[in-house]
Amino acid sequence: MDIFGIPYQAVPAQLFLGLVNGCFYALLSLGLAIIFGLLNVINLSHGALYMLGAFITWMGLSYAGISYWWMLLLTPLAVGVFGVVIERLALRRLYRLDHLYGMLLMIGLAHVLEGLFHSFYGVSGKSYSSPAALGGATDIGFMVLPNYRAWVVVASLVTCFGTWYAIERTRLGATLRAGTENPRLVEAFGVNVPLLVTLTYGFGAALAGFAGVLAAPMVQVSPLMGSNLIVAVFAVVVIGGLSSILGAILTGLGLGVIEGVVGIFYPQLSATVVFIVMAVVLLLRPAGLFGREK
Repeated sequence: MDIFGIPYQAVPAQLFLGLVNGCFYALLSLGLAIIFGLLNVINLSHGALYMLGAFITWMGLSYAGISYWWMLLLTPLAVGVFGVVIERLALRRLYRLDHLYGMLLMIGLAHVLEGLFHSFYGVSGKSYSSPAALGGATDIGFMVLPNYRAWVVVASLVTCFGTWYAIERTRLGATLRAGTENPRLVEAFGVNVPLLVTLTYGFGAALAGFAGVLAAPMVQVSPLMGSNLIVAVFAVVVIGGLSSILGAILTGLGLGVIEGVVGIFYPQLSATVVFIVMAVVLLLRPAGLFGREK
């Protein structure tokens, strides 16, 4: 049985591939939305942090023999610590200046990271094998489901919605949001707001590192892997609403599936459909689908 001349077996497989891509969009746009929504910083180095996470994972296995499961914990921690250092040494000095200065700093950081890894490893890309426990595939009747890709979907969804719950539904999240909106008032209650801001930026960076770990067995680890993705991820954040965490998650997942659908019927358009959707949304709702009109 065919659907518009396409074997029906290919349809769920393509939709699932779109969902996997949507999970990476959601993870990366979540980190961007947290950093912008809470700190008002346009972090255009997020793609480079994603690349850094993938390279740290590859180096952990290649040089130290550290397993994928340990790197799943160690890599986000390492990228998060790197983010903390950047925030404390450079970004903090720019908070009172125009947002353009912070954006330029992040662009410069991205180019520095990409240039360093390019000089050491070139652009050919490094391969990273998926863990043995997640190898192979499972036949679920209407499609053959790759086990590792299924793990990526589950891990991404748990991380994304767990983060949303922590920020929007817990006391810590309320304190964080209050500290970024009215820091002097929150400091009067004994909260160390600068430390909270630093840890928030570090957590956003750690999310990019976590996405890099998940991506390492699926793509060629290369210095340009982040720059090839960050433009689409930024478009996802704009569509969802720059300050909306839930919007970033749902929009990332939805656009990944839309890409999968478009890839079935018109593959040439799948790479640009995100930007078409962004243009339409900005015309109809400039604040984004989940953003608040000012």
